[in-house]
Amino acid sequence: MRARTAGALGVVGTAAVWSVPAIAPISPPVGRALGIRMRLDSRRGVALTFDDGPHKEGTPAVLAVLERLGATATFFLVGEQAERVPSLASEIAAAGHEIALHGFHHRLLLRRSPRGLERDLERARAVIEDATGRSLRCYRPPYGVFSFASLELVRRRGWEPVLWSRWGRDWRAGETPATIARRATADLSGGDVVLLHDADHYSAPGSWRRTVEALPAIVESVLALGEPLVAVTQSR
Repeated sequence: MRARTAGALGVVGTAAVWSVPAIAPISPPVGRALGIRMRLDSRRGVALTFDDGPHKEGTPAVLAVLERLGATATFFLVGEQAERVPSLASEIAAAGHEIALHGFHHRLLLRRSPRGLERDLERARAVIEDATGRSLRCYRPPYGVFSFASLELVRRRGWEPVLWSRWGRDWRAGETPATIARRATADLSGGDVVLLHDADHYSAPGSWRRTVEALPAIVESVLALGEPLVAVTQSR
């Protein structure tokens, strides 16, 4: 009985350790301790980042706003979406924005084996680099949830793990452009990394429309601080 109990506790303990990086998005000290980027290297500049694309409607709409406002951003692309519309992935790169990785399948990493995750990352890398002609430098996991295995795999490939310091929670139903912009810019300062989405593949239908409407106010707030809009790696 004791052996069985000890074995069960060992499994629980292993699972707990495996899951420690998962709390990084809600505990910046944990993220910093694990070497996960939450903010820019420099205290100058703000990075707008977009997850879950490309999206045949959302991505062109976001690109149009960014072009009109003269803003640079970083797009964390999903491999399965880039495979469906490689021309859009190419368009993001051609517009001068940074290309980063969000995996091939948008699935929680805590449910993935190291071997399965390695295959996912390689497949995503090949698809996205082929579509954009860019080498990848940054990785953000689906739902912002890392595991220790994923951190090891990502760093072994020379990619930097990246999360965020501000977000608009723009993926949720019921949000408005005003609430998205207000949340994304609350206490905004130089060095912040802002999480937004240019797609609704994995979120509330049509959520990207509200993000597009919120973008001008977000950009205006950044410029009002006297901060430039930069790509995540541009601050190094």
